[in-house]
Amino acid sequence: MISYKAGDRFGTALSGVLMVSLYIFLYTPIVYIAFVSISANKAWPFPPKFSLEGFRLLLSGRAYQEALWNSIVIGLGTAAIATVLATLGAIAVLKYNSRWRFMIVILLICPLFTAELLVGISSLVFNRQILGLSGNTISAILANAVHALAFAFLIVLAQLLRYNWRLDDAAMVFGARPLRCFWEITLPNVWPAVLGAFIISFIMGFNNLEISFYNLGASQTISTAAWGSLRHGMRPELPALATLVNIVVLAVFVVIFLLMRYRIASFGHREE
Repeated sequence: MISYKAGDRFGTALSGVLMVSLYIFLYTPIVYIAFVSISANKAWPFPPKFSLEGFRLLLSGRAYQEALWNSIVIGLGTAAIATVLATLGAIAVLKYNSRWRFMIVILLICPLFTAELLVGISSLVFNRQILGLSGNTISAILANAVHALAFAFLIVLAQLLRYNWRLDDAAMVFGARPLRCFWEITLPNVWPAVLGAFIISFIMGFNNLEISFYNLGASQTISTAAWGSLRHGMRPELPALATLVNIVVLAVFVVIFLLMRYRIASFGHREE
């Protein structure tokens, strides 16, 4: 009994050490770049001398302001298209019995296993040669929506797997048309998953580099502007930009956590 307890304590301690080591490995670069963003010396910021020059250059640079606007537009467009198609696709797969159901699922999740570089290049060729679209914001939104659709579909699908479709049947028995049934019955019950799919799709479209780079033309996003600036070395505004993006993403997930913590939304999670 004593050896068993000792082994159990050793296993618990080892698991804790491995977990802490994993978190240090994953988050040390993020903490370090945040420290560099407020340091006066970017090459070797020790001993620390603090400065907000990087944030001043970032906020005053017109190129970064235009890039931020482009990233927001692409993120919102990507999220809107991916969320709508993912929701409709998940409902179609689960609610309607069809022999093509498996093929529809495969088509919707295929971008999940395709490299973003290939999605960007193939979208560029298709949009230019078939649709006649040159590199612009619309091309970038469509290409990013293809990639984000797979993730949004899986998020909505996870929630709809628990949905009771007899609620829809009961509503239609009492005269509700399919569209009204969706707006008044289905959507109010699955909106957390739809919102989660929208948020994830927005983050993917906002942060994407490869797909937007090949489909946006001469315009820039935050990611492409940062990548282009690296050719001139580590400029002071780049750590500030990375820090601000990390803060925004962290704030989004904090909001999601609070919504789940106070049971305002479940996002597919159910407490036992």
